[in-house]
Amino acid sequence: MTPSILLISIVFLVISLLVSGVLKGKFAKYSRIPISAGLTGSEVAMKMLRDNGIYDVKVVSTNGFLSDHYDPTKKTVNLSEDVYNGISVAAAAVAAHECGHAVQHATAYQWLTLRSKLVPVVMFSSGIVQWILLFGVIMVNAFPALLLIGIILFGLTTLFSVITLPVELDASKRALAWLNRTNITNSREYPQAKDALKWAALTYVVAAFASIATLIQYVLIFLGGRNRE
Repeated sequence: MTPSILLISIVFLVISLLVSGVLKGKFAKYSRIPISAGLTGSEVAMKMLRDNGIYDVKVVSTNGFLSDHYDPTKKTVNLSEDVYNGISVAAAAVAAHECGHAVQHATAYQWLTLRSKLVPVVMFSSGIVQWILLFGVIMVNAFPALLLIGIILFGLTTLFSVITLPVELDASKRALAWLNRTNITNSREYPQAKDALKWAALTYVVAAFASIATLIQYVLIFLGGRNRE
């Protein structure tokens, strides 16, 4: 890893930790604020699914803090225990957001479809790309093709991160619109739910920019190596 790439990694790591810290603080804060509707996260999720005509998706509880996610292969909305059982602004916001992904899936939202197609490639490349890039940088003058292969693989990972942004933002948009329309959150609770989802989205923004910046650095190293040939 070159000094410039190391510096970029450190900068974005610090930013990521700061955003993550704020997100955890926001979640802890809004987890202590009950919603007037009196619904648990699981009940919010099931209601949003039904309201959108989705009956083939299950809402299940999963272990871990902020481990909430939608699994399109199993058609399950996986909610962490605090969200699944929680009767709070945070639980409602997170549950609705994950159901937003289920709605995307049901309506064949193009960005979610594209991201799903990239999952196998990203899973394959994630385990080897760092090693290819490392040896590619070391051997850039003697064997530049190796670094080029690494750049292509890392480029696919970067593309996945970029595509994730509209997917996450759209899921939050759908969630907030539904929370507001159904009065699951009142006029006081809605801005709090919006704030929680905003900070969750920022984690994906930071990850995408970090990946783009790193990719650019590897491309510059590749071009520099070819210019010295």
